[in-house]
Amino acid sequence: MKNKVDTLNEIIKNSKNIVFFGGAGVSTESNIPDFRSKDGLYNSNISEDPEYLLSHECFVNEPEKFFDFYFNKMIYDDAKPNECHKKLKRLEEKGKLSAVITQNIDGLHQRAGSKKVLELHGNVNYLTCFKCGKKYNLKDIKRKGIPKCSCGGTLKPDVVLYGEPLDDIVVKDAIKEIENADTLIVGGTSLVVYPAAGFIKLFKGKNLVIINKDKTYADKFATLVINDSIAKIFKQIDE
Repeated sequence: MKNKVDTLNEIIKNSKNIVFFGGAGVSTESNIPDFRSKDGLYNSNISEDPEYLLSHECFVNEPEKFFDFYFNKMIYDDAKPNECHKKLKRLEEKGKLSAVITQNIDGLHQRAGSKKVLELHGNVNYLTCFKCGKKYNLKDIKRKGIPKCSCGGTLKPDVVLYGEPLDDIVVKDAIKEIENADTLIVGGTSLVVYPAAGFIKLFKGKNLVIINKDKTYADKFATLVINDSIAKIFKQIDE
């Protein structure tokens, strides 16, 4: 009798156009905390609401407070790509995987070597001047106080803050990839953050695979559901 990993390997083997849609559970496997779990930022010892501290309102009105939280709580220099990131890169190299769509902002998919990565919520590793539009790499700025551009403008992290819309171009590209996929693997996300979680409903392909420790609303539509660690399962995917 086949187990679920065998079934997953068979699905991957028979797929020609896989898209991976990932959430915080992919990053937590690299020791980056999420927001909503019992060990996440929402439940940590923070005096103010993390959603406010990461909001457009806080960035504009209290930038000192915003950057103090951002530099100390949102950046994890020691985090490394895990088995999920690495296997996705190999699937892309083999021509099986057409895109990674991620809700994460850590840039670990790119560090693992993936080429087509659609970041719905941006990337912590880059900043753009609010005034002139000049771009900076995080490693090139001082992580203290309010970072400034050479023109004097304030630098804004290239992430979607609370109160800001998703990037239309990234969204359209993500939707196109999902609609064209024959297999959609959803991993490490509870599918509760909208509008991104709703993109799954646009999938019209053959196999919807859900790999997540907890149940999701999409389980009832899925071809295969595996309630386990995403890195643990991806480690067992055939090379």
